[in-house]
Amino acid sequence: MLTKTNRLRKEKDFEKLFKKGKSFKNGFLILKIVENDSKESRFGFIVSQKVSKTATLRNKVKRRLRDIIQQNVANIKKGTDVALIALPGLEKKSFLETKESLNVLLKKANLI
Repeated sequence: MLTKTNRLRKEKDFEKLFKKGKSFKNGFLILKIVENDSKESRFGFIVSQKVSKTATLRNKVKRRLRDIIQQNVANIKKGTDVALIALPGLEKKSFLETKESLNVLLKKANLI
């Protein structure tokens, strides 16, 4: 589980991320990043009902994304806010395919 300092929770922070952030896309994932004022990187996860109508499947996708980020949090550049947006089709991918796709996105955004 991500620590509280690594979670993006406030609506104001998400608004800033969507207005001023840069976007990167790979497969069924979109990554949005923006610099923040803290010394830690913070992450938010967005999985809409377009991905799945059932909450259990949406939560599974979020758990997978959180786990991948938690494994890489030490390697990720500090001082950035990151939002991961899941697109329909990601729920059908395996954990390893999701991990590879996310690692490609993090490299593309120069976060690793």
